[in-house]
Amino acid sequence: MDLLTGFIDIVLHLDRHLQWLVANYGAWIYAILFAIVFCETGLVVMPFLPGDSLLFVAGTLAAAGNMYVHGLFAALACASFLGDNTNYWIGRYLGPRVFTREGSRFLNPGHLARTQRFYDKYGAKTVFFARFVPIIRTFAPFVAGVGRMRYGRFLFYSFSGSVAWVGSLVYAGYAFGTVPAVKQNLSWAIVAVILISIMPGIVEYLRHRSRP
Repeated sequence: MDLLTGFIDIVLHLDRHLQWLVANYGAWIYAILFAIVFCETGLVVMPFLPGDSLLFVAGTLAAAGNMYVHGLFAALACASFLGDNTNYWIGRYLGPRVFTREGSRFLNPGHLARTQRFYDKYGAKTVFFARFVPIIRTFAPFVAGVGRMRYGRFLFYSFSGSVAWVGSLVYAGYAFGTVPAVKQNLSWAIVAVILISIMPGIVEYLRHRSRP
């Protein structure tokens, strides 16, 4: 319970934690954020890491002068793209072996099934749309690798999705970070970003439950 409470505190108060990291690690903050985004998108066992809220808060800190926003965007877009591709190749080479094991402790069957429904609905474009849906964005490139999606096609959607996802949230945080109402209520802004990001998943779940 203490671990869960601590994780929730980090997610809801990312502004304080990131400010502490900037104050104590200086330019290394870019490498730290790069590592977090890379792991969240590149390692199928880490879908719980903050994604949308992290990008938004990083943008607000850039607006406050703590980071260079264009360098932040470039670093995190690269992290997302490289993470996606790492996950794809892990799925391509190790996925079939993992799926032959009953009750794998590393892969959540529910998350895999949910991601597969996204592929059934959107096809290859899932790699792009998944960027904006927590958990799905971690599993989508892995499933694409398992399904041996043509790599050139995967690269197109992975690159465009990474640029769109990171760019929209980092620059949104940068644009709204200086707005007094957002600046004074950043914790609530983080909650709003989280709710907006999980809304597609909630809608998809309710639709699935309503079917006979």
